[in-house]
Amino acid sequence: MAFNKDVVMQKIQRFGGAMFTPVIMFGVFGIFVAVSILCKNPMILGSIAEKGTGWYDFWYIVEQGAWTVFNQLPLLFVIGLPIGLAKKENARAVMEAFLIYLIFNYFISAMLNLWGASFGVDFAQEAVPGSGLTTIANIKTLDTSMVGAILISSIAVWLHNKLFDVDVPEWLGLFKGSSLVVVAGFVLMLPIALLFCLIWPHFQALIASLQGFLTGAGVLGVWVYTFLERILIPTGLHHFIYIPFIYGPAVVDGGIQAYWLAHIQEFAQSTKPLIELFPQGGFALHGMSKMFGCPGIALAIYFSAKKENRKRVGSLLFPAAIVAVLCGITEPLEFTFLFVAPVLFLIHAILAGTLAATLYFFGVTGNFGGGLLDTDLFQNWIPLFNNHWDTYLTQIIIGLIFTGIWFVVFRFLIVKLNLKTPGRGDDEEIKLYRKADYKQKVAGDERDRKAAAFLEALGGKNNIVD
Repeated sequence: MAFNKDVVMQKIQRFGGAMFTPVIMFGVFGIFVAVSILCKNPMILGSIAEKGTGWYDFWYIVEQGAWTVFNQLPLLFVIGLPIGLAKKENARAVMEAFLIYLIFNYFISAMLNLWGASFGVDFAQEAVPGSGLTTIANIKTLDTSMVGAILISSIAVWLHNKLFDVDVPEWLGLFKGSSLVVVAGFVLMLPIALLFCLIWPHFQALIASLQGFLTGAGVLGVWVYTFLERILIPTGLHHFIYIPFIYGPAVVDGGIQAYWLAHIQEFAQSTKPLIELFPQGGFALHGMSKMFGCPGIALAIYFSAKKENRKRVGSLLFPAAIVAVLCGITEPLEFTFLFVAPVLFLIHAILAGTLAATLYFFGVTGNFGGGLLDTDLFQNWIPLFNNHWDTYLTQIIIGLIFTGIWFVVFRFLIVKLNLKTPGRGDDEEIKLYRKADYKQKVAGDERDRKAAAFLEALGGKNNIVD
């Protein structure tokens, strides 16, 4: 069968979108954890937040519940992927994936219990962070994090799509539908579990080396990471860039989000520079382009529009920019200029990487992947301001300078290249665009190219009678 890159890209995009299903929970619960930690901080609230008070006990309970999504991250990915990837009976696919993943971990647990030393694993040690072991649904097993969860869930979905509707003889009716899928998964998990026991301990050592390399890459590493996270947004592949860093083990065990929240009290009480306490946080500065870049872009498009159109343009652009700043949702603004002027998106990605790298160079680090509300205020500024106000003052000054850079660069390019951003046309519908509009435009361009090729093959329009 011939290789079709468009089909492959569609499958990858769909997979990336499916990975986002559980991720949407993390921002909300990150706020819950951060607020709970704030409310237990005597440095901010005084004696009422001391351990042993009713106030402290209440927020301790809230915090433990809020940690759910981070403590059960692998299970969330196992459950979330079938929702987006199964072609039929998604609810059944979720149950099948969950069972197959538990079977996989039971197999690994049994193998390590018997032959752990042969695999280079000390299975007698406690399953604590850094041990290479973890507990999944009370099963002591290898810590395969989101990587194992995504792989096993993907296999389960593949089995579901292949086998769920397979007809079996009547006397084998018990092995039909979900039963057939899980039985196939049971058989398949035996060699896969053995393979993980053989390979994963070495992979964990490789991840540890990678963490050191990426952290040591410094400013350049931050620039490349942030540039890729932005430039890949139109394809949907940006999920593959940030998820292993923010929610996976790429630079720190458990992911930046969970690690930051777990140590936020410690960071808040320390007077050491944040860049020394948590250099890995440079890979969570991609939200800075949302907070400081989007206002500059909105202003540039507004002042580039014809004066008679500015009121309508502003009524669309400024609310979109506010949403980007507060919530980190940039699609309505970014896809608008991507739709009419793709070159601006390339410049946007370059500036995003440069902003993150500059901030990191001047010592700014933390968990700034979202917007003002979901990360900046509750997970950084408020809890850490007392001892790290100078870092955040640096961040705001550099950020506002870059807001001006975004404005100047975008306005210059829009005017110089005569780019038809909203409000610059003579007779146009002024609107913001979505990702769906971008995909429709791309599909339309492909259709037009094919139509032109067919027309030429038929001898041109003068050669066609009917």
